[in-house]
Amino acid sequence: MGMAKGNRNHKRWTTVFRALANVNRLKIIVMLSEGPAMHVGQIADELEISLKATSNHLAILKRLDVVDAKGMNGHVFYSLGANMPEDFRILIKLV
Repeated sequence: MGMAKGNRNHKRWTTVFRALANVNRLKIIVMLSEGPAMHVGQIADELEISLKATSNHLAILKRLDVVDAKGMNGHVFYSLGANMPEDFRILIKLV
């Protein structure tokens, strides 16, 4: 029984570390933690990467509840997730 729970924890941490293993996703998290919500174009410009790559990074972070998306004025604005899992909150403090 204990081993099954350990395996779930290992899978979760593997997912967390894979998400944070990309420098651009880390930069997105830092940007959103230090300032206001941003739309994909602003984030792409800041990172100097394509809109498509930025959107892909944001989609990964959104699936993990790291970022929230809110449509406004023809743009989707991203901010840190209100329901971000505690494991991400702890790790983000270290970044």
